Amino acid sequence: MTKIRPFRKNQETELLIQDLAFEGKGIAKVTTDGGSYIVFVPNTIPGQLVLVRMIKVKNSYAEAKLLKVLSASKQEIAMPYQPIPGAPYITLPIKRQHFYKRKTAIELFRRIAKIENSEELLDEFIPSPSDFHYRNKMEYSFSAVEYLPEEDKEVDGFALGFKKRGQWLSVIQMEKDSGLFDPDLENSMGAITEYFTSRGFTAWHALRHEGFCRFITVKKSYLNDSLLINFVSSESQLDQFDAEEFSAFMQQLLGPKLKGLLHTVNPDVGDRPNTSDGVRKLIYGTEELTERICGLDFSISLESFFQTNPASAERLYSKAMDYVFEVKPGNKPFVLDLFSGTGTITQLLAQRATDKEITGVEIVPEAVEDAKVNAARNGFDKLKFFASDVGKFLLQYPQYTGKIDTIVMDPPRAGIAPKTLRKVMRLGADRIVYISCNPATQARDMLALKEFGYELEKYSLVDQFPHTSHIESVALFVKQPK
Repeated sequence: MTKIRPFRKNQETELLIQDLAFEGKGIAKVTTDGGSYIVFVPNTIPGQLVLVRMIKVKNSYAEAKLLKVLSASKQEIAMPYQPIPGAPYITLPIKRQHFYKRKTAIELFRRIAKIENSEELLDEFIPSPSDFHYRNKMEYSFSAVEYLPEEDKEVDGFALGFKKRGQWLSVIQMEKDSGLFDPDLENSMGAITEYFTSRGFTAWHALRHEGFCRFITVKKSYLNDSLLINFVSSESQLDQFDAEEFSAFMQQLLGPKLKGLLHTVNPDVGDRPNTSDGVRKLIYGTEELTERICGLDFSISLESFFQTNPASAERLYSKAMDYVFEVKPGNKPFVLDLFSGTGTITQLLAQRATDKEITGVEIVPEAVEDAKVNAARNGFDKLKFFASDVGKFLLQYPQYTGKIDTIVMDPPRAGIAPKTLRKVMRLGADRIVYISCNPATQARDMLALKEFGYELEKYSLVDQFPHTSHIESVALFVKQPK
């Protein structure tokens, strides 16, 4: 291939974004003597003129970092919310967002999974019930370095909000609702900032590892419109901090919406709210909230994993259950929920099972115990959960051999390790329902499933994160006779 590289690494240049690739990578095309040269720029919208810095330059393409949007796209619309890094496409109308997510996922399955009829196999594109204010958790950072977007500069000070995209030091002060989380809380961020600065508290400086205020992490229950808040600090000004006064202030600020307030002292210098050596104390209310999905109640603590968009997750799970139960059940008696975690999907399967026995399989023993507690809370105390490695499951429980009708699996974002996926397929289920938060790894796994005789019958795309590049997929695979 002729080397036609029109750019060098770290070079800054202006580009016109012309299209979108998977995961929200904007595509700019540059004409050269050797042909068209592609530059990928994340978090950009077709039609934008942007200033970028090249971070990887290859013979036929380059990857660049967005520095600044110089002019907006004609597709964009004005929004009343404060711009944040977590919603790069909020100015793109939601129907256009759906168009690009659908288009790029179909192309991904065609290119990586070699499914030429990927568009025909798309069963449904399922939008989020709410386009705004859908998240149930958020993490805000304090910083002694504030970034001023309009002036494009950093200043020493005190800021509470989100870090500037692409770096870890400076924070943009939250002045109003972002459109993603709880507006009452986000509209009060200025008041919280004033509370700490008026009392002489300092914000954390991530480079110098000094300062008192570090993070505010929040969980929300949409069932009860309630908040669980954790204020994270260092030890530096602990003797000046009056927990009772802060609790009274937050109660007055948020009223009955505040259901729990905790204070965590984090001595770790690492840039994360969780701590291995710190101390956490409940200073008001409760340490748990309750959320409901598909009629089932779940307790949510600060650490517990739960779907970030509960209303959309309900649609995702309902589609997965449809794929499990929409066809006439076979003669095999068992349905397995692999990677069952704390048992959400297992319970949803039990809700709709008639003549099938539902079993959850999870390698982490602590998660299995939590799953049993969650199931008992919802009246499924007879559900079976096993702490087992997938590859050893049939050896430990031979009664399942040759009797598995359907496997449901919802693996982490990295997908399923090839060795583990082979073990899953050797369980011999008639059908597999594969839920994925990353269609790229799901597409990779589709190839292996096909080689083992599992054909993709159909799939649906679910938009759980409006205004981001993320899209989820639930797919039905049916084992073909040899």
